[in-house]
Amino acid sequence: MNKLFIDMDNCITDSKILDYINEFLHTNYELDKQTNFYLQDLTGNKKSKFFDFLKDKNLYGDYPLKDNCFDVLNNLNEIYDIYIITSYIWNYNIDISGDNLKNKYYYLREKLSFIPPEKYIFTTNKNIINADIMIDDKLDNLSSAKVKILFDAWHNRNIDDDKLKEMGVVRVCNWLEVLDLLGGKNNE
Repeated sequence: MNKLFIDMDNCITDSKILDYINEFLHTNYELDKQTNFYLQDLTGNKKSKFFDFLKDKNLYGDYPLKDNCFDVLNNLNEIYDIYIITSYIWNYNIDISGDNLKNKYYYLREKLSFIPPEKYIFTTNKNIINADIMIDDKLDNLSSAKVKILFDAWHNRNIDDDKLKEMGVVRVCNWLEVLDLLGGKNNE
């Protein structure tokens, strides 16, 4: 059975971080209108103040899975050995990383209960995994996979499709495209 590794943030769910950035900066940023990671506006002392503001917040809580994620992963779980691989370390503030790990863990337990916790991988370096298939929103995280699937996100839309093809990377824009690509059953 092939091992399928799936990133959490911006693939399985979009966290509440943009909501918290908007609250902290008194802005109205919208996820689909972003072209870069949101933290670029948090420079200097603002960044440390933001992480102090963030330390007691849950980035996941009741945030929804992406559309069709549950059904597609449940379907693919019958034909692939699925692992969730996600970073939990906040390089900007290591001290709150433990809470982020805990919140990710409980989110996955609640939202994707058919994937056991033994199949959660919390790391900062995804390239240590020799994956048969990997789905991630960051191109750099796909380098060690045999089958590389880039999940469309605001920060990777500037990557040219010809470049992706050269690198052997397939872009998907939603979970139904993942299902079609990986050969699961479409129940619609």
